[in-house]
Amino acid sequence: MSASTLPPHDKAIDITAETCPMTYVRTRLALDTLAEGQVLLVRLKGEDPLKNVPRAAADQGHDPLDLLEQADGTWLLVIRKG
Repeated sequence: MSASTLPPHDKAIDITAETCPMTYVRTRLALDTLAEGQVLLVRLKGEDPLKNVPRAAADQGHDPLDLLEQADGTWLLVIRKG
């Protein structure tokens, strides 16, 4: 997916090199820099981050909007800050 076809977002991070629990720590730090209603795009990979990051974001009051599989085996998680 090229930058021009990414979902609309205010900030993007890549946590594909991280392992749990750092995957959500990095995501939460990025969310902390956004205003309520802004959108964070998170590139992630692996079974644990796919389960844990969207759930943890929702538990913290944020809105996981979409999870999009990419051709390279990574996923894009779209989160609206709550």
